[in-house]
Amino acid sequence: MRIKMPLVLWGCFLLWNVYFSSAQTTYPGIKARATQRALNYGVQAGMEMIEQMAKERHIPDLRGSESLEFLKVDYVNYNFSNIKINAFSFPNTSLTFVPGVGIKALTNHGTANISTNWEVKSPLFQDTGGADLFLSEVYFTGILVLAQSDFGHPTLKLQDCYAQVSHAHVSFTGELSVLYNSFAEPIEKPILKNLNEMLCPIIRGEVEALNANLSMLEVLTKIDNYTVLDYSLMSSPEITENYIDLNLKGVFYPVDDLTDPPFPPVPFELPERSDSMLYIGISEYFFKSASFAHFTAGAFNVSLSTKEISSHLVRNSQGIGNVLSRIADIYILSQPFMFRIMATEPPVVNLLPGNFTLDIPASIVILTKSENSTAETIVSMDFVASTSVGLVILGQRLVCSLSLNRFRLSLPESKRSNIEVLRFENILSSILHFGVLPLANAKLQQGFPLPNPHKISFVNSDIEVLEHFLLVSTDLKYESSLKQPASFYGWEGLNLINEEWRGKSVP
Repeated sequence: MRIKMPLVLWGCFLLWNVYFSSAQTTYPGIKARATQRALNYGVQAGMEMIEQMAKERHIPDLRGSESLEFLKVDYVNYNFSNIKINAFSFPNTSLTFVPGVGIKALTNHGTANISTNWEVKSPLFQDTGGADLFLSEVYFTGILVLAQSDFGHPTLKLQDCYAQVSHAHVSFTGELSVLYNSFAEPIEKPILKNLNEMLCPIIRGEVEALNANLSMLEVLTKIDNYTVLDYSLMSSPEITENYIDLNLKGVFYPVDDLTDPPFPPVPFELPERSDSMLYIGISEYFFKSASFAHFTAGAFNVSLSTKEISSHLVRNSQGIGNVLSRIADIYILSQPFMFRIMATEPPVVNLLPGNFTLDIPASIVILTKSENSTAETIVSMDFVASTSVGLVILGQRLVCSLSLNRFRLSLPESKRSNIEVLRFENILSSILHFGVLPLANAKLQQGFPLPNPHKISFVNSDIEVLEHFLLVSTDLKYESSLKQPASFYGWEGLNLINEEWRGKSVP
């Protein structure tokens, strides 16, 4: 009994730990929300994209054979070539959210104009010419189900697809067009029947092709020589009646170590707004992981010569001459100087309403080195630089810049006087303000990539600093002037009259 009781207690303890670990929630570093306004704009942008793809698409020839009983003709071999989609219109198209499921697409009263060359051969006659196919009363409805793959990519699946074309009219041109148009109606019926059977498979194929592209998206992006950013999906999209939320990991890692930082993300909620198409919430955790990853990778250790600093100080009223002359006055030295600045801890990130600050605890070593001699340390001291972070969206990136708020210098008690500390604070503050920070800002200009759809740019963007997270509000603009890859799936091997369709698999 004495042996069994400890075993039972240990078993309960282990089970409790397993339960507690599984119950812990991992929160996202980035949240992206698309509103109904984004879907409404998506209808317009989507129609432009599909129209451009359709007009550029090469559609293979359609060949087949058909008997014409009303003319007592056993067979007519035909070939439709140079098939082109000239125009189409879907005036009543809408996208709406289906809570917990996906996005519902609906269109009706659509029309399409298709032109083609044709050639027919039969035992009685042979002829060539042109023809126009006009489709009307096109109706489609379906639900795009959104989910998450095992690798953090978004996935799409078409559900409840229904498509129908109510009317198809063929108009022949050529010397005998009057004759051919007189019996065009019998040809229109099998075309219409087979087209209706094939529309949903064609659309499903397009969705599968899109999934293939989504699966190749890079969710781990190299930001610089020190870090990579993981913005993979953490869970399936959350869908309500008014918006869709994407929870992205949003964490930085050192290039050679993909271990999570030693502090957890904290939850945050996007405000209930709908004025913009897209809202992106960037948590304090995102910036803290960036700070920690860069610190771990050694990105904050900098060595600067007086020549390098002078390039940033020389145009300023407090030029390099003033700074170095102060140091020379103190130490009565004329040798060239070297400054080594090293972060002693990861910079501390604070996001409070309207205020984004970064406190940088570091040490600085001032060395001098004459020709043919080793470097000699003049002085070494610790400091904390408190900076404000400015933010702006340029292109598809969030660009940061630093400006110095306060500079606090600490020297050992036995080696300092109030006058000496004040003089060094002034000197080093100038070096940081006019020398180091411009160098840092030049590197920060590359910015952080924001999640965005392909060929979509941000416009009318606004940035707010809220409690422990940053909120980016923006509208979207589709770059319709850019070429789109044509990938219409399902046209190859399509035979509308003989009721045959040999669709190719998605690569």
